[in-house]
Amino acid sequence: MELRQLEYFVAVAEERNFTRAAERVHISQSGVSAQIRRLERELSADLFDRHSRTVTLTVAGKAALDHARAALAAAENVGRAVGEVTGLIRGRLTVGMVLGCTVTPLFDALAAFHRAHPNVEIALLEGNSDELVESVRAGTIDLALVGTGSAEHDGLDLMTIISESLVAAVPPGHPLADRPRVTLDELTSYPIICMPQGTGLRAVFDQGCQAADRYPVIAFQAGAADAIADLAARGLGVGILSESMAEEHRDRLTARVIADVERPALLALVWKNTHNPAVREALAQCRKAFARQ
Repeated sequence: MELRQLEYFVAVAEERNFTRAAERVHISQSGVSAQIRRLERELSADLFDRHSRTVTLTVAGKAALDHARAALAAAENVGRAVGEVTGLIRGRLTVGMVLGCTVTPLFDALAAFHRAHPNVEIALLEGNSDELVESVRAGTIDLALVGTGSAEHDGLDLMTIISESLVAAVPPGHPLADRPRVTLDELTSYPIICMPQGTGLRAVFDQGCQAADRYPVIAFQAGAADAIADLAARGLGVGILSESMAEEHRDRLTARVIADVERPALLALVWKNTHNPAVREALAQCRKAFARQ
């Protein structure tokens, strides 16, 4: 009994047709039929009823099907386990990164991963946080660095990298610059500059506003913290940033914590498929890189 015979047997059982099964396993129909006949001779039992237009399993075939699937899965697991032990991880790793966010430790982690596993192709995609989370959930992205207002996402694992309060960033001389903290009620007197919807920072800000029943005017939206800071520094409104984002511009902006936005803004890694050895290895490299930071 050979694994390929079991593969052909499962293909015919699932397709219920020898022609379609042959297309699925990429050999001729006669080749599939010959191997199935050979398997039946070894088992001394017919596995399929071939008297109708649709191929159906016999009682013996039904008894064999689950075991055949298990044998194929076990063989695949053997290959995966050996590959992990010997470091021969192959394939593709697709990583997502929130727009306008240059996070050096992530790049350090990807570089270390590439050095350890040069046979894996790495792709890096940018998008807003909501889009990236949905792509991870759908399986089109393996691992993503996102901004979020929640430490839980259904069906996904999450590792928090940064947890910070939201701040109002204003130029020197602005009325809010003299206050130790500001409130959402005070912010409604000024135009607001913030990130667009679909970003973690905006989600935290919007949730805070709704909870306080305050609806400030969003005058400008920008996907990059530098752009928000540039607009705020020119007096076009109050910039809404995280603490570390505002710290980068402390030479021209004063940052004040927004007192009544209690939920922090998170920068986090999200992933779904921990059975993928490339994902596990990438996560290990990310943990090391962010721990050094």
